[in-house]
Amino acid sequence: MPDIIFSEILIYLTTGAFVGFAAGLLGIGGGLIIVPILTFVLSQHLGHTEHVVHLAIGTSLATILITSLSSVRAHHALQAVRWDIVKLLVAGVLLGAFIGGWGSQFFESRTLGIIFGVMELLIAINMLMALKPSPSRELPGLPGNTVAGSVIGGLSSLVGIGGGTLTTPYLVWNNITMHQAIATSAAVSLPVAFAGTLGFLIAGLSAENLPAYATGYIYWPAFFGIVVASVLTAPLGAKAAQKVPIKILKRVFGVFLLALAAKMLIFS
Repeated sequence: MPDIIFSEILIYLTTGAFVGFAAGLLGIGGGLIIVPILTFVLSQHLGHTEHVVHLAIGTSLATILITSLSSVRAHHALQAVRWDIVKLLVAGVLLGAFIGGWGSQFFESRTLGIIFGVMELLIAINMLMALKPSPSRELPGLPGNTVAGSVIGGLSSLVGIGGGTLTTPYLVWNNITMHQAIATSAAVSLPVAFAGTLGFLIAGLSAENLPAYATGYIYWPAFFGIVVASVLTAPLGAKAAQKVPIKILKRVFGVFLLALAAKMLIFS
């Protein structure tokens, strides 16, 4: 890849290291960080093409698939994953994620950027407010979780954030403990990333003027740079999640997300 400069690869590696740790720590999948950074880096490297945000989102989902594998292994080893909940959500998640990824071709990059920014803003506000669920609230049955999984999968895939970002607050709101919610959300990110990546790959096959080293809406230099670093740091984040006060981390991360959301809304 002679035209991929060293500084660009360094950015991908640094992003991957941070994303992997955050994915394991907070069960967020990493897309909240990857998409804004990739949007900026790709716009600088490729120019402001009509596909920049699509490439950032598709690549984000592809990296989340690998990052989540590493994170899930670590959480499973700690016996924190509620696989019974994953089974209730997986059918809806797969359907929603594929539709979200494939349907991205009908949105302009600017529109996707705005949707991402609004969702990131809402997630940041939720983290900062730390709302408490009703003590009597419980998870619904299979039909309710299939609907919830479809919404989680569709929205997560469309903006490339992985399933954990929406699944964690959904589970906590239904009185699943924070540590179990984070671990289970990491597992839910797998089907979201798989179906969403497939959807973005197919959607981008007919796109014109894509850069070299791209297949559909997946940009491979960014994918490999992020994955190499993230698979090393995700287990560290998963272990830290069992020890570090989540309340403080959520507030710090919430402020960080506010800044990234502002960037996407203003500069997409």
